[in-house]
Amino acid sequence: MPLYEHVFISRQDLSNAQAEGLIEHFGTVLSDNGGKLVDHEYWGVKTMAYKINKNRKGHYAFLRTDAPSEAVQEMERLMRLHDDVMRVLTIKVDAHEDGPSVQMQKRDDRGDRGDRGDRGERRERRN
Repeated sequence: MPLYEHVFISRQDLSNAQAEGLIEHFGTVLSDNGGKLVDHEYWGVKTMAYKINKNRKGHYAFLRTDAPSEAVQEMERLMRLHDDVMRVLTIKVDAHEDGPSVQMQKRDDRGDRGDRGDRGERRERRN
């Protein structure tokens, strides 16, 4: 079966549990139509570059699926009809990458930053 990656944005006023519940709901839609949800990630609330439906932020979710195109089309149709989902992006891929997505790796790498040396110190002004 073809492999797909999906990213969808849901409304900012949902709780984290409700946003993660959407992932489970759409995974169920896929499995009911002959596909399967290989992996999923909840990326959290992020600020968007521009407002969508009067929302400045949104809950981002990432899905990796192995499903026939009919199942993906049905899931996308239901996502577009769902009041809480603002945007959907689906990409067909040749293979799923192992490990976390780039977005989750970015979050993990923040702890590896070195000390810049200027914390707590004030720079002198030159006159």
